[in-house]
Amino acid sequence: MASTDTVVATKPKAKKLKPARKQVKAGDVVKTETVQTGKEYNIWYNKWAGGDREDSYSNKVKSQTRCNIKRDSGLTRANTTGNKYTCLFFARGCCPYGWECEYRHTLPDPNDTLPDSSKDCFARDKFADYRDDMGGVGSFNRQNRTLYVGRIKETGVGLETEEVVRRHFKEFGEIERDDSPSTWAVKVLQYRSVAFVTYKHETHAQFAKEAMACQSLDNDEILNVRWATEDPNPVSKVAEKRRLEDLGQEAIKARMDPGVVDAMRAVRALEDGDILDDEGNLVQPQSNEEDSDGPPDLKRRKVQEGRSTPPEEPSQPAGLLSADTLEGLKYFAQIRQRNGAFSEKPRTQPPPVPTGLNLADYGSDDED
Repeated sequence: MASTDTVVATKPKAKKLKPARKQVKAGDVVKTETVQTGKEYNIWYNKWAGGDREDSYSNKVKSQTRCNIKRDSGLTRANTTGNKYTCLFFARGCCPYGWECEYRHTLPDPNDTLPDSSKDCFARDKFADYRDDMGGVGSFNRQNRTLYVGRIKETGVGLETEEVVRRHFKEFGEIERDDSPSTWAVKVLQYRSVAFVTYKHETHAQFAKEAMACQSLDNDEILNVRWATEDPNPVSKVAEKRRLEDLGQEAIKARMDPGVVDAMRAVRALEDGDILDDEGNLVQPQSNEEDSDGPPDLKRRKVQEGRSTPPEEPSQPAGLLSADTLEGLKYFAQIRQRNGAFSEKPRTQPPPVPTGLNLADYGSDDED
């Protein structure tokens, strides 16, 4: 007899994170100040105003560091203390603390709910409105998952540029899928050096915005990464609204007690006259003409009485009035006969109508 060997499929073990490495040493990054041509310092934008209106990125300097998720991710003190926020300098590739950092050195986990929804994944406060240049932290009034990427150097057709942009940005999160030819939510405006990247989660978009700011793709350019404005396409607006509604329903279901959900489902099934099995699933009844034609009240009565007694057939009408109406009239007629309601009362004749001038009863001796 040939022996049969059974192969047991084992799940691959999750790779354990090692302690985070120090991305830079103290003093390695030399901060260079750009030449400011303005005369007034704007504390909101943290720069001099008035001298860079023609091209605000002409004075930008390429970043000296860049985050490498595969090499730089690791455990920090935040994994012990329970801090769920990510290190901003880790995203920029210049954190000198490594495993001693008080913030996480990993990509933000979309399954982890941040303690405060008015802060981004780096624990920075959001604002009610976006800045005029769509930079900065962002707004808490709208969930934005799309980044505007400017100053791209195009070397080929649109699909080739999309592939280059996707290859550099996919490292920092999962990119959304769509019905475009490339099936990725990466749109390039050809001959305009502009691209739009849509992530599946907002926290990944926040991380990628800081990680790719002032970085380059394949042609040593300096990228201008900002938040994208709202898509004016009505189809996109409807799809985004439906997606937010689905997320809200899933969040509500996750927080509700399963016992309450089962009880509400049983009550609704009782109201509709449906039958549920032990697992709470709807049982499809056998197709009978009597069951299919009956109203919900009749179905509910069948469920409560165990289908023991057939429903009473409605009385057939006889002539203009139904049998129930005739029985009611007979009953009221008997009551009226019993109380003597049919005894005729003597009718009094109405007074005669006077004719003429109505002067017959007027005497001559009356003073009036």
